[in-house]
This record gives sequence, C-alpha cells and structure tokens, in this order.
Amino acid sequence: MSTRSSGLAALCLAGVLLAASACGGGSSGGGDGTVELRFGWWGNNDRAAATQRVIDAFQAKNPGIKVKGSFTDFNSYFDRLATEVAGGRAPDVITLGGAYPREYGDRGALLDLAKVGLKTDRIGAAALDNGKFGGVQYGVPTGVNAIAVVVNEAVFDKAGVPLPEEDTWTWDDFKRIAKELSGKVPEGTFALADPTRTDTLDVYSRQRGEALYTADGKVGISDSTLVDWWTMTLELQSAGATPPASQTAELITQPAPEQSLMGRGQAAMQFDWSNQLSALSKAAGQPLRLMRVPGESGAAQPGMWLQASQIYSINAKSEHPQEAAKFVDFLVNSPEAGKIILADRGIPANSDVRTAIQGVLGEPEKAQAAFIDALTPKAGPPLVIGPAGSTDTPKILDRVNAEVLFGREQPAAAAADFIQQVGTAIKQ
Repeated sequence: MSTRSSGLAALCLAGVLLAASACGGGSSGGGDGTVELRFGWWGNNDRAAATQRVIDAFQAKNPGIKVKGSFTDFNSYFDRLATEVAGGRAPDVITLGGAYPREYGDRGALLDLAKVGLKTDRIGAAALDNGKFGGVQYGVPTGVNAIAVVVNEAVFDKAGVPLPEEDTWTWDDFKRIAKELSGKVPEGTFALADPTRTDTLDVYSRQRGEALYTADGKVGISDSTLVDWWTMTLELQSAGATPPASQTAELITQPAPEQSLMGRGQAAMQFDWSNQLSALSKAAGQPLRLMRVPGESGAAQPGMWLQASQIYSINAKSEHPQEAAKFVDFLVNSPEAGKIILADRGIPANSDVRTAIQGVLGEPEKAQAAFIDALTPKAGPPLVIGPAGSTDTPKILDRVNAEVLFGREQPAAAAADFIQQVGTAIKQ
C-alpha cells in the first residue's frame, strides 16, 4: 500500500534512533507472569474492530500473552511511530509499508526475524521480499495487493458514459473519458480526485521503462515523464474532471476511505490499492469494481506490480521477541485470523490461509481475489523499493503538486523541483 508519510519520520530516525537503542521496547509483564505486548497499526474503526477480534482469538489460545492494540489514521501513524521509536516506546509488533522496513531496519530498529524462527514457507517470495533488505528479513507481508482504478459503475451509468475497456485503454482514453464524465455528472461529483500520488507516478514511469527509484538508490523518474504527467493533470483540473486545487488540498488531509470522493459516492474513478475495495464499497453504499490502470497494453513494460499490502515487523528492543513472533505468526499464518481479517489487509499472502477463506469472502473480497489472480500473469517486475530517506517523497510530492495545481509552478519547474528535493532526501 502506498504510504503518505511525513519528513518528520526520517528526521527523527536520523537524529535519535541511536539514543533509542539504549531503551527497552514497548512491552511489559504483568504481576501474574502474563506477558504484555503492544501492537501498532493504521486504519479506520472497521479495521480496528476486526483487529480486536483477532487479538481476542489469539489471547484465547495464548492466555499467558496479553496484546494491547493501538491505531491511528494513516496520515498520523508514521509521525507517531517515529516519536515512539525515538523515545524507546515503539510497539512490540509494528505495521509498516513501502520503504519503511528498510528505513527502520537499516537503523537497527527492527528485529531480524531469522532470530525468532518465524515460519514463512507458505508466503510467496515476491511479497516476502518486500520486507527483506540486505539479506535480512525485517518483516512479513499481511497480504498481497496492487494499485488499481476503483470504478463506480452507477456514476458512469447515470452519466451515460460507457465503461473503459480495461485491457486496452490508454492514457488518452483515460483523459477523454474523464472529460466526458465531467460534463455529465451532477454538481459536486467528479470523474476522479486528483490522481497524483507516488504509486501512480511509479506505474506511469514504469510503463515508460523508468521507475520512481533506480536499483542503486537514485531518483529514476525523468523530467519529461513528470512534465507529461502534470500537463495531463492540469488539463483534467481545467476541464472540471478533478476538483479545484483547494478541494484537492483538503482531500489530502482526509485519508480514510469514507472521507474520499469515492467513499462519498462523488467520483466515477479513483486510483487506490485493491485492498481498499471493501472499505470504499461499504462507505459508498454500493458495489464498486477494480480495473487495471490505463496504458498497460501499449507500454514499454507493464507498470502494475504485485506488492505486500502491509508488513508486520518486530521491534528490535522488544522485551518479548518470541511472544511477539508468536503473535505475528498467528496474524499471517492462522486460518482463524484470516477468516476475521479477510482481504482488509490485502489478499492473504499465506497460500493456506488464502484457500481457507475462499468460502467466507464477501463480494468485494471475491472481486479483490479475482483481480489479483487476473493480474498475476500480467504484472511487471517487482517494484524498486525506495532507499533510506525516500519516506519523505510522498510529502514532497504533495507540496510540489499543490504548487502546480494552484498555478504557482509550471510542470517543467515542478519536475526539476521534485527531482532535486527527492534527491536531497535520499542522500541524507
């Protein structure tokens, strides 16, 4: 899953993780000998309720271990985690994503899972490698997902606009359809929210034979690709296909699915991760569907890829690493946990769990599974995970994108600005 993070995370990590190494982890023990673990993740109330049911099931099987869950919204999570790690108060089990396993692992904040013998033999190598850096397994995937276009067919139908052909549509088709929708949807409804995010830039650049980052840890996206991207998004905004800049700026601060235009029933399309389909469908109050990103069929290489939706890691300073590993094992390897979580954190990465939950999946979860199954033989090479410092990139992109949308910076200047800022961040 894409992680919109704050530069504060990298700053805190760079400056004070060494001091944190002298502190104990966030776990403790009860007076009766009970081991107490802390588990941190991001999400909304629905995810929290399901997670608590998993915790309850684990505790019923392990009465000597008590797990205390802690969550916040996506935008706040990584800021809070950086502060907790810096102060030696990080949870025992930490949920991460994107470049964060490398960011924290390289600085000694995460446990090498080989030390606790966590079983991973039923998890595919592609997803498992998302938590492995420098030969060290710092985390295991919760599930597998992919960036996609979420589509509200009802909005298309009411506008009288045909759905795209997902196997062949191009970016020109995407622009044409978005503009056509903009003239036919009700006021307050849009073809889509502004699509600029690190995930879409990765897809767009990969289709051109590039990537956001190179394998040797440098900025890989070119000026010309960024100029073409921002030229397109400005064209969409001018046509009313995406919201005005002020509304886009507001939407960035509202990360929950129910707060998005799609979740409110006010968008025909939305770029998002496949595991968000259930939450978005529930928020919108109607079925939604997943489609492949435009431009795949005529690309230099497929831009879409399969990725671990989230990563479970263990705090290197946990006082109870074996018990923490037992909890992580339950989360990723237990069919019982899988039947509670379903596809909320991606289609389960463990093949046995994936098989076990087939009979209890709802329609959105079945759609996610079918989408991943169909994408698997068509997906491009694994994503190049950003180097240390790249966790700043989403916030850099948000700032530069705002300059473009508000008309304060032209695409060419924005491209140079973005590349320079990201280059500086990953060299720190």
